[in-house]
Amino acid sequence: MKSVDYPIYDVDRHFYEPPEAFLRNLPKQFRKEFQYVEVNGRTKLAVGGVISDYIPNPTFEVVAAPGSHEKWYRGDNPEGLSLREMGGEPVPGDKAFFDGAEHIKVMDEQGIHAGLFIPTLASVIEERLSHKPEAIGALIGSMNRWLVQDCGLARENRLFPVGMINLFDVDKACEELDFLLENGARVVGIRPGPVAGIKGGRAIGSEEFDPFWKKVNDSKIFVMLHVSDSGYDKIYQWWTAGGKGEFRPFEKDAFSEVLDWMGRAISDSLASLICHGVFDRFPDVRVASLENGSAWLKPLLGRLEMAYKKMPKQFKQDPVESFRKHVFISPFYEDPVAELIEVVGSNRILFGSDWPHPEGLTSPLDFFKDIEDLNEEQTKQIMHSNLKGLLEGVRD
Repeated sequence: MKSVDYPIYDVDRHFYEPPEAFLRNLPKQFRKEFQYVEVNGRTKLAVGGVISDYIPNPTFEVVAAPGSHEKWYRGDNPEGLSLREMGGEPVPGDKAFFDGAEHIKVMDEQGIHAGLFIPTLASVIEERLSHKPEAIGALIGSMNRWLVQDCGLARENRLFPVGMINLFDVDKACEELDFLLENGARVVGIRPGPVAGIKGGRAIGSEEFDPFWKKVNDSKIFVMLHVSDSGYDKIYQWWTAGGKGEFRPFEKDAFSEVLDWMGRAISDSLASLICHGVFDRFPDVRVASLENGSAWLKPLLGRLEMAYKKMPKQFKQDPVESFRKHVFISPFYEDPVAELIEVVGSNRILFGSDWPHPEGLTSPLDFFKDIEDLNEEQTKQIMHSNLKGLLEGVRD
């Protein structure tokens, strides 16, 4: 490990939610929408009355080992093994995967000073209950209250759990944001993708959602847009006459991988924030793209640049410069970070380990090896200053 004289900030750490995270505070009328059921001797999740295999083992009693998929994501698979084969044998769920205090102990062992603490199973909710938005709000609200009760939202000023918000009903979204702010939130998360609506999706940058963005702006917290099931598997299904059934992120085929369900969702979401003027109306809003990689970045900026040339009156400021001012990116470890710096600057890049997920790094500080070509100032910004500033509400 590289020797540094500053504390490391990790923007992408995860917890695995136990059943009580969703059930403890869930009103009775919504209990049927999220059930843990036995199927052939195994516990499965039923969302909206439908058995889901999105997360094959929703109790997380055993999980894929942290970092066990790294070779796959680095493209180091000459034998053509499946992702499951490359991952090896699962490991028992560790206390640090569920509990904030135990997680901090592991952070100490890993040399991590502070980090976000991001839910995992919550990403199953919004797409599968898009026709029942009140249930979405109830489940997310239940999880947020469990987080406050069992961990706190700024534990020891080192671990920062991320409360999630659904924008379907902007008034309720603002109430949920107020609850999180009152309990010390430094960051909140929304799913990248359109907001469900009775007549179809709605853009997250629409003026309809301005009350939410104003509260974010005034509080100077930041918003996390972490990869999720954003519904973009519909594109695959569109091309394949119904596809393979339910979207399962760890079941890969070449065509679905190339269609880029991940990059399209974050690119479109950021395009909405810029083209629909959120950053013009609320100049202190900052958003962070987490675990979406960066392959989508140059094409998006190119499209924004050309749109500005074609329709300059539809923008109050240069959209590319707006992106560089308001958007932070956590690249994948396999991404060329030096090239990313040339596009957005080192002051907009965040280190994220994705620990303890299998697609992350077994040892988070191995990321230093992937950025060893950067200078000391750039390295410190990525590993320390940028996230520290966001958590402290610094605006530059």
